[in-house]
Amino acid sequence: MKLLTLLSGILFGFGLALSGMVSPGKIVGFLDITGNWDPSLLFVMGGGVAVTLVSFWYLLKRPVPFFGERFVLPSRQDIDTRLLTGAGIFGLGWGLGGFCPGPALSSLAYGRGEVILFVGAMIVGILLAKLISGAFKPSAQQA
Repeated sequence: MKLLTLLSGILFGFGLALSGMVSPGKIVGFLDITGNWDPSLLFVMGGGVAVTLVSFWYLLKRPVPFFGERFVLPSRQDIDTRLLTGAGIFGLGWGLGGFCPGPALSSLAYGRGEVILFVGAMIVGILLAKLISGAFKPSAQQA
């Protein structure tokens, strides 16, 4: 199972590199709708959505997944402040840095300083979010 996960990650990273999505200039070009707009990210995302729709339609008709005992799907469907805040921070980081987490991790292979800085900041942000969210949860004694 771990080998399948590794191979999936390698394939994903290869696809990101092949499509040019590891370049912050591509992302910024996509977000610059009033300037020299680059729609290539739209086609990459559209391809991913199309594959996902077909795959999920087929796979969720099965009684069990190919490589697991049961399907694990999200149960929450509400939109709360935490979700909106996280999405906003993600969008700001994506727009300012030109990376989202997948392409940033794939770009580490190039060893560029700005990528290392971005991934470092991303890790710090993840740790801070865990620290902050843990600080606001009621303890077992209070519940």
